[in-house]
Amino acid sequence: MHRPSRRSFLQFGGVAAAGVLGALAQAEAAHTPDDSFLRLRRRWREVTAGSGTYDPAAEPYRSRLAELGRVAARYRDTMAPARTWLWPDQVFPSFMATPRRLRAMAQAYVLEGTGLTGDPGLGAAVAAGIDHYREHVYAAGADPAGNWWHWQIGVPKALLDTAVLIGPQLDERRSLALRDAVDHFVPERRLGDYSGTSTAANRVDLCLVVLLRAMLRSDPGKAALAVSALSPVFRYVREGDGFYRDGSFIQHTYVPYQGAYGVTLLSGLATLFAVLRGSPWEIAHQLVFDMVERSFAPFVRDGACMDLVRGRGVGRRPFGDHEKGHEIAAAILLLGEAAPAAARARWHAMVKGWAARNTYRPMLEHAEPAFHARLAAIMDDDAVPAAPEPAGHRLLPMSARAVHRRPGWCAALSMASHRIGHYEHGNGENPRGWHTGSGMLYWWAGGHGDQYSDSFWPTVDPYRLPGTTVSTRRLPDGAGEGWGDTRTRRRWVGGATDGTYAAVGQHLSGLESTLEAFKSWFFLDDAVVCLGAGITGEDGARVETIVDNRRTDAPLTVEAGWAHLDGHGGYVVQGSLGTLRERRTGGGVARDYVTLWLDHGVDPRSAGYVYLLLPGASRAETRARAADPGWVRVLANSARLQAVRVPALGITAACFWNAGAVGGLSASAPCAVLVREIPGGTATLTVSDPRCDLDELTVTWARPVAEVLGGDALVTGSTFTFRGLADQEGASKTVAVRLG
Repeated sequence: MHRPSRRSFLQFGGVAAAGVLGALAQAEAAHTPDDSFLRLRRRWREVTAGSGTYDPAAEPYRSRLAELGRVAARYRDTMAPARTWLWPDQVFPSFMATPRRLRAMAQAYVLEGTGLTGDPGLGAAVAAGIDHYREHVYAAGADPAGNWWHWQIGVPKALLDTAVLIGPQLDERRSLALRDAVDHFVPERRLGDYSGTSTAANRVDLCLVVLLRAMLRSDPGKAALAVSALSPVFRYVREGDGFYRDGSFIQHTYVPYQGAYGVTLLSGLATLFAVLRGSPWEIAHQLVFDMVERSFAPFVRDGACMDLVRGRGVGRRPFGDHEKGHEIAAAILLLGEAAPAAARARWHAMVKGWAARNTYRPMLEHAEPAFHARLAAIMDDDAVPAAPEPAGHRLLPMSARAVHRRPGWCAALSMASHRIGHYEHGNGENPRGWHTGSGMLYWWAGGHGDQYSDSFWPTVDPYRLPGTTVSTRRLPDGAGEGWGDTRTRRRWVGGATDGTYAAVGQHLSGLESTLEAFKSWFFLDDAVVCLGAGITGEDGARVETIVDNRRTDAPLTVEAGWAHLDGHGGYVVQGSLGTLRERRTGGGVARDYVTLWLDHGVDPRSAGYVYLLLPGASRAETRARAADPGWVRVLANSARLQAVRVPALGITAACFWNAGAVGGLSASAPCAVLVREIPGGTATLTVSDPRCDLDELTVTWARPVAEVLGGDALVTGSTFTFRGLADQEGASKTVAVRLG
């Protein structure tokens, strides 16, 4: 079995020894006027260390605990306190390295099976180390130079966690000094204003710090503050950081972030719910339970979290998407302990399905012990089914993201708008993610769960990301404002979905270029129809649409009107298709790529494109689709309107960039429309207002309507009138009718 990295193991730990917990409880009782804090500290150790969830003498726990003990002993034996270090190889400030070593030592002290369980010398060393770091780095009155996060979240959370683990080993003098330092850097006013760096995931982390501070000194006022200050997190927002009604989660004002800050928020709330359960400060909130399936699950595929909601962290290390997917799964299982039974049952089945299908970084092989124990329990439980990937479409217009799932394949779309940046860079990370918001179309079929995981970001050509339309004008690293404010002025970004199919569009402005384009995607059963129009630029540079850029060395077949990549899928393309096979290097590794693109020339004027993506299609299926031009009929492809009809599915769909008419549909204002005729004489008509500014929209469909079966619209003859779309935040409205 793969041994997890030392860093990940030390971060989460294993099982707390009942004997040590009992001894700690007895020692604390004499100092705890309210036994609520005695229980809180015990519960913290249980929840964060996984006490009682597995047998420490059984594998793989025994080996991991023994390794933790060896690491902790080495840290203890090499401590050499001096003015500028606690360990000579970690010169101060060493913001997180030194506190993390101390926390690892504390875990070895608490956990049974480490060989150092309850060792007084180890406990004393940890206490001395906390005080030494507090005196020389984290001292009340010190200048908080550098990143605010270290001073207000990272360091105090690690030090307080360590202090709570070792309990009375941290004597009164040292405990008071640590309290004063935390109060200096995290004053109560940090939780008084929900703005700046005290929102969403950061707010949850700050509340965790304050709760740990309360546990350190048995302070009920601080505990109450930690809980009350969470309340803004439990409200939907319409702008800025937090959860939106469509399931979007935003941090840094402009960045969809379920896969990084969102993981921190979900993990933090799961921990708070679990630790505080049964205490005077118990919390649980339905919004958080709802967001598991509305906000996080749509972006996890086979246990990996999609990169389009991971912000600047996408290129940190290979398989980071799988790491974040595992963290989401771990948080969901912990949160499930506080959730209603029906939700918990669904989540167990969902996580079990992820784990069963995750063959690239198997969850059980890479799980920290506490998560391993929870996951192993449901994997071994025959009463828990492994839920399959759900089929359907999820469109999150407030974050300019879409995810489309059909049996055997999945696609995800990343766009930019007036509210969402093209990309985020900061702290030197992701300096070449310029075009990820230019319509990047991720897709997976027939496996390939590592397509964007295995060193994709350091090796891919950043000007040729799949699905994008870009000016090849050279950009500097970190082009545009930092921290995600790389928005465009375009408001028409979004689309209409009936939950199965979708018409999605983006009025695109290039990042730091004159590029303008109108891009539409029609998501169907076995294909994505991709249209581009009005492609214009004045940069003196070529403009390209990247049909695909696959990290593979698979054979490529190119024929007139179509192409096929063995083991991946097919493409039906109008126009001359550029192809390139190359081996690219970056980050000390090399990877093979096959790139397909359409060249619109230098400074194009109203160029366009049409192509079909066929994920998982065989060569014969691709050839057959190319030979059947009537399968999809492009009704319009202009800067005013893009529309298609798919007779076999009964679908007519359009992105109206302006009021207009096409294929029996007319719209009184810019909107997205999806009509689906259903065998048996019924149909649905779905609309949305991506610009969020329509008080009223009239759509006329040249089909007689006999009866309205449901939906929120006034239907007169063949005219559908929708009101209040501006307040829908880009969400779709569907009307079901019986045709005459």
